[in-house]
Amino acid sequence: MLTLYHHPFSPSSRFIRLILSEYGAAFEEHHVNPWERPQALLLLNAAGTVPVMVENEGPAICGAGPIMEYLDETRGYAVADRRLMPDHPEARAETRRLVDWSLGKFDQEVVGHLVRERIYKQIMPKSTGGGEPDSAALRVARANIQHHLKYFGYLVASRRWIAGDRLTFADFALAAGLSCADYLGEVPWNGEEDIKSWYARVKSRPSMRPLLGEKVLGMPPAPTYADLDF
Repeated sequence: MLTLYHHPFSPSSRFIRLILSEYGAAFEEHHVNPWERPQALLLLNAAGTVPVMVENEGPAICGAGPIMEYLDETRGYAVADRRLMPDHPEARAETRRLVDWSLGKFDQEVVGHLVRERIYKQIMPKSTGGGEPDSAALRVARANIQHHLKYFGYLVASRRWIAGDRLTFADFALAAGLSCADYLGEVPWNGEEDIKSWYARVKSRPSMRPLLGEKVLGMPPAPTYADLDF
C-alpha cells in the first residue's frame, strides 16, 4: 500500500497525485501543513517538505522527482502505452527538463508566490509567517506568469503535448502548477489559446477530477476552475 504525505495546494504534491491516478495506483493520503514541521513528517523527511511517499514498510521517498522515477520504475512498464516516461533517451531528457521547469522555475517565479501569499498565509499563524499577502510578491508572480505561458504556448503550438507527441510526466507537472494558479483566478488565459487548449485536454482527464473538487475553506475557486469548457 502506498501512503502519500502532501498538501492539497502544493504543486509538487498535486503532480504526484495525478501520476498515481494515471497509473491506477491506490494510495492513502495524509494532509500535512509543512510549515508546522510536524514530527511525523520530519521523521520521514528531515527537510520537512512534501510530497513524501512510503510503500508498505519501505523507506520514505522524498520529493516529486524521486517519487516520479520510483513510480515509473515500479508501475510504468505495467501500463504499456500509457507509460508517462518516453522510451527514447532524448525524449526522456526533454520530459525531465520540463518537469524540472514546471516544479522548479515556474513554481519559484510564479505559483509558489501565489500559493504562499494567497492560500498558505491565510492559514498559517502569524508566528510562522501568516498574515496579509505581500503585494510585491504577487506583482512579481503576475508579471512572470506571462513569460511562462508564452513559452509553454510556443511548445504546444508545435507539439501535440508539452514534451512531444505523447502525453508525459511533463504535462502533469505543468498542469499541477497551473491548477493552483487557476483556482485563484491568476492565469491570464486571454490571448493564450494554444496553452489554454492544451490545459483543457489535461483538465478533462479523470485524474484531474479530485483536484478540481478541492476547496480552500473560506476561499471559493475562480468561476471557471472546474469548468472543462472554460
